Amino acid sequence: MTEKWKQLDASRMLKLVFWFFTAAFLVAALVSPDRGSLISGLKALYTTPAQVTKDYFAVGGLSATFFSVFLVSLLCALLYLLPGAVANGVSFTAYGLTVGFSFWGMHLLNIIPTMLGVLLYCAVKREKVAKNVNFMLFSTGIAPIVTDMFLRYPGLELHGYTPASIALGIGVGLFIGFFTPAGCAYSPNAHKGFSLLSAALPLGMMSFFLRSLLYTALGGQLPPTEAVLGESRPVVFYAFLGAVFCLCLVLGLWKNGWSFRGYGRLLKSSGYKTDLSSQFSPALALMNIGIYGLFIMLYYTLVGASFNGATLGLVLCMLACGVAGSHPGNVWPIMVGYVVMSFLAKWLFVGESYTLAINAQAILTGLCYANGMSPIAGKYGWGAGIAAGMLHYTLVTCVPALHGGYLLYNGGFTACLVCILFVPALERFLRIKEEAPAKSA
Repeated sequence: MTEKWKQLDASRMLKLVFWFFTAAFLVAALVSPDRGSLISGLKALYTTPAQVTKDYFAVGGLSATFFSVFLVSLLCALLYLLPGAVANGVSFTAYGLTVGFSFWGMHLLNIIPTMLGVLLYCAVKREKVAKNVNFMLFSTGIAPIVTDMFLRYPGLELHGYTPASIALGIGVGLFIGFFTPAGCAYSPNAHKGFSLLSAALPLGMMSFFLRSLLYTALGGQLPPTEAVLGESRPVVFYAFLGAVFCLCLVLGLWKNGWSFRGYGRLLKSSGYKTDLSSQFSPALALMNIGIYGLFIMLYYTLVGASFNGATLGLVLCMLACGVAGSHPGNVWPIMVGYVVMSFLAKWLFVGESYTLAINAQAILTGLCYANGMSPIAGKYGWGAGIAAGMLHYTLVTCVPALHGGYLLYNGGFTACLVCILFVPALERFLRIKEEAPAKSA
């Protein structure tokens, strides 16, 4: 068993990680104190609009939320078992974002239509489904608009699931999923690979189009963007995430011969167009998942975040880039940029009340996806990373007006916009920082 674990390749290891998280969500659902209300909680989740931030702990309770995440995670893990499906750094990003958002925007009912859209794309293009699993997961980034089609479009009042609304929701989901693979393939050309959340750009443009079509051209009533946030639950936050990340670290150390050998070189990696599991080793990538996860928890603790369900999901979403290139060494400058801009904005604020403190939910959400710009800090140095973080902080709360609050990848879309604006200037005025040689441990 020990030798098999140590010799496991990156793809199979990541697939096991997916199943490990899936099991963790199920265990959390079964041990939650409110497990007696699991069914009624699921019903509440499935009948509540998901526009903007809806803390599912507050909507359906702990057990129902963890069980809903388990169902989504189970579907994702099963998709990667398709013959020919390969799991890599991008796959971990797709998986991490999907399960993370299942704490406040996604559930099984609103993601299946977009996944079916990718299946339709595969049928039309005669491509193997196994090669498009990542796109299936990324297509779920506009899931809240599918929920609104199901529950209340074209008005503001909830009418529930009807044959017509179900058909409309499925139709919108098919449209989203069908065009996701083409958009994702083109996106890196726009930001030159400096955004690890590349799928957010086409999904952002698609959500902007759907918002304009459904709520302007066709005259639907756009619902107000009202967040639902529950109480802070630090015990749940630290117990669940702490146990999961520590176990990932221990398993990574075991696979690496109970040594941190090679991790120092990983921390010097730029994160630009890389996959830590192949550039270094599967063991070091797994260690980074654990260490990076604990690092994110430390940041949210230091800034005084509210440990609600949405925040727990945000940590998993931020962790999503932990195999595709993000690590503490290239993310800390972006965090510093957020902190600096928060205090600078408060000092220069000219309005009546300042609402964008560093621990405000909107800012916590924004920082979660700003880590997608970590290659900027890795390639151009910590100063550029801080500047990128400051730009992201400035833009992230303005972007929802474009898509009406339906884009779960809002912060990732903002990261792509920052890269499109900022990277050309960096290329013109700064030299790329030299990377340390990265050899496998």
